[in-house]
Amino acid sequence: MGTTPLTIKVPGKLMIAGEYAVLEKHQTLVAMAVDRFVYATITTDGEQVVDFVNINVRNVSWQLEDDQVMFDTTHKKLTFAKQAMEVSLKYLREQQIAIQPFALSVRSELDDASGVKYGLGSSAAVTTAIVTAILHAHLEENPTKELLFRLSAIAHVRTQGTGSGADIAASVYGGMIEYTSFQADWLLAADERVDTITELIQLDWPYASVQPVTLPEDLRVYVGWTGTPASTVRLVDQILLLKETDRSTFDSFLQNSEKSVQLFLQGMKDSNHDQVFKGIEANRVTLAQLGVDANVPVETPLLYKLHEGAVSLGGAGKLSGAGGGDCGIAFLPQSSSKETLFSTWEQSNIHPLQIQLTTEGAVRL
Repeated sequence: MGTTPLTIKVPGKLMIAGEYAVLEKHQTLVAMAVDRFVYATITTDGEQVVDFVNINVRNVSWQLEDDQVMFDTTHKKLTFAKQAMEVSLKYLREQQIAIQPFALSVRSELDDASGVKYGLGSSAAVTTAIVTAILHAHLEENPTKELLFRLSAIAHVRTQGTGSGADIAASVYGGMIEYTSFQADWLLAADERVDTITELIQLDWPYASVQPVTLPEDLRVYVGWTGTPASTVRLVDQILLLKETDRSTFDSFLQNSEKSVQLFLQGMKDSNHDQVFKGIEANRVTLAQLGVDANVPVETPLLYKLHEGAVSLGGAGKLSGAGGGDCGIAFLPQSSSKETLFSTWEQSNIHPLQIQLTTEGAVRL
C-alpha cells in the first residue's frame, strides 16, 4: 500500500426528471453527474487525522473504538464522514483486511465560494469520496461500482434516515442515469435484520436499478441557479403529508411522473428533440401541480422564468431536485444560442452556472 497519498475525485449531481416520485417503489428518476467535484486524499503514513477544508475542520484526530469512529471534536458536519468511515472500515474488517492508520483530507467544489449551496449533492458526494478513498487504499483490486454504491448508500441512509440514493448513484457511476431507488425504509429494515455489512451488500436489493442514458450529440444541457438555497428534507416532509392526507391525488402524481419520465427517456433513446422537450415539460407541469396540491412552493416564480427562457429558444426547462429554489436545468438544441439563454436568465436574476454533464464517476486520480 505504501504511504504515497492517493486522491479520489467524485462528481456532484443534478436531478433531471422524476423528483419526489423516486422516493416510491419502481418510480423512475433521471439524474446526471456534473463537472463540479469532491476530492478525498488519503495517506497511510501512521497519522490518524481528518481535514475538511471547506467547513474549516482542520487536523482533527480520529480513533476507532468498537467499530465507532471517534473524533476529538463534536462538529455537526462530521456526521456523514463518521458514518462513511465506520461503514467502510467495518466492511474491510469483515473481509479480514488489516486497517492501516490513515490521514484523510476532503475538499469540495460543489458549493459557492461564499459557502452558499447550489444543491449539487454535497453530503452524498463527500460520503462517496470517503468510502472510495478508504477502499482504494486497502484493497488490492479496484472496488466495483456496485460495491461503492452500496456501501455509500448504507452510510448515507444510516446518517440521514431517508433519501432515494440517486445522488450517490450519480456520484459513483457518472454520466446520465436512469434510476429507481432501493427505498430507504427497505434498506434500514434490512440493516436491522442482518449482522454484517457484507450480508447487507450481498442481499438482493429488489427495488434498486441504475442504467446509463446517452445524451444525443445535438442536445445541450444548461444550468441556472435561482440564488436561493432550498431545504430538500423540509420540502420532502411537506410533500409526504399529501401522500398521507390525499392518497388518490398523490397516486395520480406518481402516474403522471412516470409517464413524463418515460417520454423523456424514449426521446433520448431516439434522439427525438420534440419528445425530450415534451417529457421535460410534462414533468415540470406534474411537479408544479404537486406543489399546488401539497401547498408547497415547488416551482417558484424564478424557476418558472427559467423554464420560460428555455422555451423561448425552442427548448424546455424545469426545476432540478426538490424545487423551492436551488437550480433549474434547460435542454436546448445545439443550434440554439447559449449566450441568449444566459442573457435572458440574467435579466430575471437567474445566475447561469458553468456546469456541464460529466461522464466520470468516482475515480482514482
